Amino acid sequence: MNEKFEHLIERAEQLFARIESILPRSLGAPDWSAAIAWRYRKRSSGHGTLEPVRHLAAMRLADLREIDEQKEKIERNTRQFVAGRLANNVLLTGARGTGKSSLIKACLNAYAQQGLRLIEVDKTDLTDLPDIVDVVSERPEKFIVFCDDLSFEDGEPGYKALKSILDGSVAAATPNVLIYATSNRRHLLPEYMAENLAHTRADNGEVHPGEAVEEKVSLSDRFGLWLSFYPFGQEEYLAIVAQWLTALGVDAAAIPAARAQALLWALERGSRSGRVAYQFARDYAGRHGD
Repeated sequence: MNEKFEHLIERAEQLFARIESILPRSLGAPDWSAAIAWRYRKRSSGHGTLEPVRHLAAMRLADLREIDEQKEKIERNTRQFVAGRLANNVLLTGARGTGKSSLIKACLNAYAQQGLRLIEVDKTDLTDLPDIVDVVSERPEKFIVFCDDLSFEDGEPGYKALKSILDGSVAAATPNVLIYATSNRRHLLPEYMAENLAHTRADNGEVHPGEAVEEKVSLSDRFGLWLSFYPFGQEEYLAIVAQWLTALGVDAAAIPAARAQALLWALERGSRSGRVAYQFARDYAGRHGD
């Protein structure tokens, strides 16, 4: 009888452990001294964790060329933020490979010694933003919540969660958190030609279709600072190539000879972006290194 009772107790304990593993659990604080950047990750169990980024790209503001106006604005905003002054959430939009994400990483490296930290959150996990804000709200550091390549389709839950955090949510009222997001879309949601036809009756019978358009642009409006990035011309592209070749240790006398190869590289890739310039510089430096 005792053996059966002990077996029943053991089975009950196993069942309780399994139930406990799937129950919602509050987000725990990581070891903040372990890194200056973290990624928010959801486990298969549904529990979120903040994982330290051990190897952060050594990006410097001085390495980023031909985006001086955007650099000046985001650096000024970040400087105000780490100094405890008022600052804005930032949306960086425009052509791919023009330095949007690199600029944010360079700001982190520049101001990490002054207490700046970064948490990268995927758009699928934006519904957990209130939990992340709660964890960091009492910390002395300043936190950038970084959302890379942000865009939404109609009905995605992260859209309204981010909108609430940016403006109107009491939970977001903490002075040590800002949102920095990058996107190829200015308004973050797809827009359709039919939405511009103000006098066309909507198929779904909506009485005020213009309000649906306003809803789509309202998220980007909640970012206080917009930075736009544009495709580079040939000379701008070559200037960026020269900058990266210099940073990667290529002799200055050899850089002019690399121009023709750099242009061919861009032609084959169909782009003269900063990313393509960096990729060429890595290839060239690797082929011509000692």
